[in-house]
Amino acid sequence: MNKQSERFTIPARGGKAVRINKGQSLKIINPHGSQVVDTWAFNAEDLTECMSMEHLRAYLERIFPHAGDPMVTNRRRPILTFVEDTSPGVHDTLMAACDDYRYKLLNCTEYHDNCTDNLFASMDELGLRPAECPSPLNLWMNIPVGEAGVTQWGTPVSKPGDYVVFRAERDCIVAMSACPQDILPINGETRTPTEAHYQILG
Repeated sequence: MNKQSERFTIPARGGKAVRINKGQSLKIINPHGSQVVDTWAFNAEDLTECMSMEHLRAYLERIFPHAGDPMVTNRRRPILTFVEDTSPGVHDTLMAACDDYRYKLLNCTEYHDNCTDNLFASMDELGLRPAECPSPLNLWMNIPVGEAGVTQWGTPVSKPGDYVVFRAERDCIVAMSACPQDILPINGETRTPTEAHYQILG
């Protein structure tokens, strides 16, 4: 049985990155049920290898990962395994991380917190700098795809306390951002970003 560690907070609108050893697991918790958490995983020995949504969709032949699925890298090999999911399983693999350019397109005239900057800031706290921001796994983000491939900005269908667990298949760095989106309803009808939590299970 995995031993549960201290529960840590991913602050609302902010990010955290953690080192996970091969065989350890990471539990990411949605305490309010409506918070999207952009999630990345990098090979700890080579940051140019990272979890890749483009490669994952081809590997799984679907857009939703499920518990039991390997989460593959841009070298098409597992970096994490999706072990457990207490939510209805609606997560997004299509949308890029939000950035300052995105918020300018949404008519923001001043700087807006964003997931791309949260990735780099959280990695910088570990003394690391990825070459770019890969497309993340957007946990609990609901992007319905309709006829003719039209996408919509849905609200999460998760509930308070839902969580996911990933097992590391190699030593890796996992970065997480409590998405700051407060213009579109992806963080719930109130459009209010909240904190999320995580635990390392060893």
